[in-house]
Amino acid sequence: MATEFLFDGPEDARVTVLLAHGAGAPMDSASMTAVAKALAAADFRVARFEFAYMASRRTAAGKKPPPKAETVMSEYIAAVDDLGPTAGPLIIGGKSMGGRVASMVADALFDAGRIAGLLCLGYPFHPPGRPEQLRTKHLIGLKTPTLICQGTRDEFGTRYEVGEYGLSDEIEVFWLEDGDHDLKPRKSVSGFTTAQHLKSVVDGFTAWVGRVAP
Repeated sequence: MATEFLFDGPEDARVTVLLAHGAGAPMDSASMTAVAKALAAADFRVARFEFAYMASRRTAAGKKPPPKAETVMSEYIAAVDDLGPTAGPLIIGGKSMGGRVASMVADALFDAGRIAGLLCLGYPFHPPGRPEQLRTKHLIGLKTPTLICQGTRDEFGTRYEVGEYGLSDEIEVFWLEDGDHDLKPRKSVSGFTTAQHLKSVVDGFTAWVGRVAP
């Protein structure tokens, strides 16, 4: 079955961004929509899609639990195939699990010249409360230029923890002060608002794209 997309931004944008959702929320969740709209306002073409288990929740089949990330890698590649040629460079990525799956297929696509980079929004470095169960092995030797936007208090990987992982030199981590897994800060603690962090993400991404896909 062909992938269904939600599009935002100009069709002739210089750069297209393909995003998958996190494990528990759909492609049109508030956080995914906010990111897509913000990137579109910065003249990026954004395409969102859902893995089959999430899409099935919109049908009579009802709610299905998230599968293991490894089992939906082929679905991400199919989404790239179904998206087809883009006006310019393609960046793949997603929120949490979506970004993780994208990172697992990125090198093969990058080596084939099909993508220019990878964007992860709140990477799930480990399950909450289980820092020993790392999901970083493939990130050590990653060849694809990568930007990970991460909150400093993300329970899936804090600033201190991530600093110990020895990630590939191709990975840049863009830290958002006091951000949680949705990159949201506590204004009373940090002085930052969610809107400010979202603008920082877009500005950081724009500058990064200028370096990896000039």
